[in-house]
Amino acid sequence: MDQNTRAGILLMVAATFVFAMQDGISRHLGGTYNIWMVVMIRYWFFAAFVIWLTRRNGGLKKALRPARPYLQAFRGVLLALEICVTVLSFVLLGLVESHAVFACYPLLVAAFSGPLLGENVGWRRWAAIGVGFIGILVILQPGVGVFAPEAIVPLIGALMFALYGLLTRLAAKTDSTQTSFFWTGIVGAVVMTAIGASFWEPMIARDWGWMALLCVTGVLGHWLLIKCYEFAEASTVQPFAYLQLVFVSILGVSLFGEEIRTNVVIGAAIVVSAGIFTLIRSRRAPPPIA
Repeated sequence: MDQNTRAGILLMVAATFVFAMQDGISRHLGGTYNIWMVVMIRYWFFAAFVIWLTRRNGGLKKALRPARPYLQAFRGVLLALEICVTVLSFVLLGLVESHAVFACYPLLVAAFSGPLLGENVGWRRWAAIGVGFIGILVILQPGVGVFAPEAIVPLIGALMFALYGLLTRLAAKTDSTQTSFFWTGIVGAVVMTAIGASFWEPMIARDWGWMALLCVTGVLGHWLLIKCYEFAEASTVQPFAYLQLVFVSILGVSLFGEEIRTNVVIGAAIVVSAGIFTLIRSRRAPPPIA
């Protein structure tokens, strides 16, 4: 393993830890205040960060003129709403079960990359996708007792995030990463302000401190990811993103008193194994169909 790859892996591990902290703070604030308001404030800080980063790199003028503005706008709206759905799942189900289900999003990306991007998905990856969804059934346990409808919420979040990832890959064919990042922050801030402003409620001083830390972890996590991909290929470091499930499980149990049920452990292991296999196979996949 060369020095750059090792640095990339360490940065990915650091990013997953920071994002886990962000999720823990989101669970606390989302359970205490209106989720729309919490995500809105977080996006204000994120938008300020992307404007600063884009101007610093001298790409503001170019970022304002993407090749596909409607695609970029839709991406921004989709991610903002996905974050709201995911925070809601933290409040309803807790960190552990939410992330165990959400871990299926790479499988969804692989499943949809064929019809949406024209990529060739072989039978081995389809088999892994099928196995992964068996893992989801193990976690959700439909048919065992009374099925809780809120268990579907993290799956909806995973679907939205998978679609966002596919649209990001589509946008990357015509726009730079910097342009996409800029539109993600700005459009998300506009949408969340339009929705969240009417849900404003007073926040105690201590929770303003948590809110500030939530904003900082959001920016720091994205910065670490940017640096990570400068050192190593995404396909190499992506499997280490699953460590976020480990970190949030520790937070969920130690800080929020969540219980790790046996079916969740087994199901999550199946989903993660299928996801890593899919990532490995994607490296060997033939080029996209023209």
